[in-house]
Amino acid sequence: MEAVSSVIQGKRGPAGSTLKIAAVVTMLIDHIGAAVVLRMLTGADSMTSSIVRDNFETWQTAYVVMRQIGRLAFPIYCFLLVEGFQKTRDVKKYALRLGVFALVSEIPFNLAFRGKVFSPDYQNVFLTLLLALLAMWGMRLVETHVGIKWLGLLLQIPVAALGMTAAQLLHTDYAARGVFCILVMYILRRRRWQQVLAGGLSFYYVLYEPTALPAFLLIWLYNGERGIRMKYFFYWFYPVHLLVLFGVCMLMGLAEPVLF
Repeated sequence: MEAVSSVIQGKRGPAGSTLKIAAVVTMLIDHIGAAVVLRMLTGADSMTSSIVRDNFETWQTAYVVMRQIGRLAFPIYCFLLVEGFQKTRDVKKYALRLGVFALVSEIPFNLAFRGKVFSPDYQNVFLTLLLALLAMWGMRLVETHVGIKWLGLLLQIPVAALGMTAAQLLHTDYAARGVFCILVMYILRRRRWQQVLAGGLSFYYVLYEPTALPAFLLIWLYNGERGIRMKYFFYWFYPVHLLVLFGVCMLMGLAEPVLF
């Protein structure tokens, strides 16, 4: 199996930047559905109401398809987070970067999906990724400093549980289940086929997202290369595209921002 894996994971597979582009495109499609099309379906007084009424089933189908396409994005981001954690030279800077963009993205996230500037009941995915990163960091510290292997494995459980609990209490996107799926992929990081298999099973049975499974084919084919250097583009894309989508909703008469 590992021999086959090494051939498939050759230089001909997608690089990290290719995976990021795939995640960005599918995420954008998903968010257009969630932020714009859903408002069109529920906004009876908007300028698009007559268009939607005349083709309601078509728009409804489009919404469902767009949301299902969007399920491909999160597994890729989870995998890239695990890869980034293993390869980064400075975990503190990595965590700080995720934390900063979690803050920067929160208001755009609230506006796009809640129509509010402040919405404490639902936090953006950067915070989920940050908590998963901190959990992986803690698990690695335990693994490194506890000499007895079985004890180290045992002590990693409360560290993982702490990260999942924090995500659940903070109401982050995907919450505890999202952190769990990331940690599964981290634990099995040393063998790609195990990582892909367990990751796919966790998305299927824990997040209940069967349409996310094709993303694991891209993960399996990943060639281990960084690819095009566009690091901050991918970070900034998240809050910027959410603001743009909310602006589109305002122009279409689908939303008006409120404070709470």
